[in-house]
Amino acid sequence: MRLSRTTKLRAAAICLTLVAGLLVARPFTRGVTAQAFLAQEATAPTAATGLTPQEKRGKQIYVQGTTAAGREVLAYVGDASIEVPGSTLPCANCHGLDGQGKPEGGVIPTNISWEALTKPYEVTQLSGRKRPPYTERALELAMTRGLDPAGNKLHVAMPRYQMAREDMADLVAYLKRVGQDRDPGLTEKSITVGTIVPVKGELAGVGQAIRAALTAYFDEVNGRGGIYNRKVELKFIETAETPAATAANLRRSLQDEQVFVLVSAFTAGADREIAALADELGVPVIGPLTLSPQTGRPLNRHVFYLLSGMEEQARALVNYASQKAQGDKAGVLVVYPENELNAGVVAAVKDQCQKNACGPIETHGYQRAQFDAQALAGKFSKTGKQLVLFLGAGEEAVALMKEADKLNWSPVVYLTGAGGSGIMEAPLSFSRKIYLAFPTAPVDQTADGVREFRALAAKYGLPRTHLATQLSAQGAGKILVEGLKRAGRDVSREKLIETLEGLDQFVTGLTPAVTYGPNRRIGALGAYVVTIDLEKKEFVPASDWVNVN
Repeated sequence: MRLSRTTKLRAAAICLTLVAGLLVARPFTRGVTAQAFLAQEATAPTAATGLTPQEKRGKQIYVQGTTAAGREVLAYVGDASIEVPGSTLPCANCHGLDGQGKPEGGVIPTNISWEALTKPYEVTQLSGRKRPPYTERALELAMTRGLDPAGNKLHVAMPRYQMAREDMADLVAYLKRVGQDRDPGLTEKSITVGTIVPVKGELAGVGQAIRAALTAYFDEVNGRGGIYNRKVELKFIETAETPAATAANLRRSLQDEQVFVLVSAFTAGADREIAALADELGVPVIGPLTLSPQTGRPLNRHVFYLLSGMEEQARALVNYASQKAQGDKAGVLVVYPENELNAGVVAAVKDQCQKNACGPIETHGYQRAQFDAQALAGKFSKTGKQLVLFLGAGEEAVALMKEADKLNWSPVVYLTGAGGSGIMEAPLSFSRKIYLAFPTAPVDQTADGVREFRALAAKYGLPRTHLATQLSAQGAGKILVEGLKRAGRDVSREKLIETLEGLDQFVTGLTPAVTYGPNRRIGALGAYVVTIDLEKKEFVPASDWVNVN
């Protein structure tokens, strides 16, 4: 059974609602009431880049040292011809994204723009040597044998590359465009930033919150002079009835509006389609709002998630439970509605349990329309399991616990944040035996961050609802601005991606500290765990930040 779009969107909204209770309220201290915790949300392309498919494949080799087909690229360094993967020494490392060369360590790389290489006369180099113009064949010999068109040996710092002939042809095709390849949405005076928002139905308020928060934040950025005197121009793209239609809207907008980057896009329900389109068109996506980050292999290098989704929250719960239940070898019972999203979560739980040696795992899937709490409680109580990871709705979890209570069976129950709705109605026998994972908490908010958010809220009249959405949107905006500043005036999409990969424990003031890397695309990779005092109807912190490894 595939998870319906409505169910995915509703799950995302529930998670944001639950997390909102943690935010902009008070320090994360013991005795936070359920009302304060939960109620705040309710009360308070090819055509775009101008590159041919061959040139796009060549650009990947130039920038990353890898091929689109997954074929091997090798580099040989120095007189000893030490062999290393091409990804270790891609062309752009020394020659830059513009081909002009970046002097470093006393070495001045050659300007390899096609115009400079093919000047129709003999060129005298800095060393005094002369060479005729490069041809395609001469360029291939330079890259594979280290010889210039006159037969002179190139500098020892220049690697020699080995790759398939078709890949070399792709690379040469792109080298003819180096220096002319300009990303859309970037002018001398502006940067066009887009986002995706729901505008109809029960999630229209979420869309309004994203729009308001980003507009206020970037108006402030522009009021301070923008980014290297470029003003941010916001474009809003609407979600549609189906994932395919949403992706079509996005494709059309990226091409027509010339969007440089997406920030805080609402991708829940269309995660795969939007991530695939971002990868196809080379568009960075920063801080998309979703419960299902697309982090499989090969890694989509264009999408930078802000917070953990359900899979990562479940992994954090396994890590926490493994530490708490040391010596308990009874294992865990995983109960879940059978759908596409939960299939990935269950796989993540099994993998994390194997890493933690947490005992045997028993799984039980059910159809939502056929959920029978009484029958399931009777069945599960006979398994001997005292630890249950429940991935269904909060109402279903409560119904199951009520039936378990009648059987005098009260196991420890773990839930992700998306499954915590209505959980305060659980029987008292489960007090402090229920644990939930949340990807953020008030301890992540700095005094400056809260002050800035409140000032923006007052100045621009931000909505008093969907606070978690607004905080996430502004957090993503801060990450984008930081990346643009660090990338410099000559920013490009590729340079922005490389810059973001270097962010380490970056503090937004509104979210957990964010770290990205070449193999990491979730900024805050982990969760907090809280338990529940059912007598006082309070959430109680159970852990500090639990990392996911």
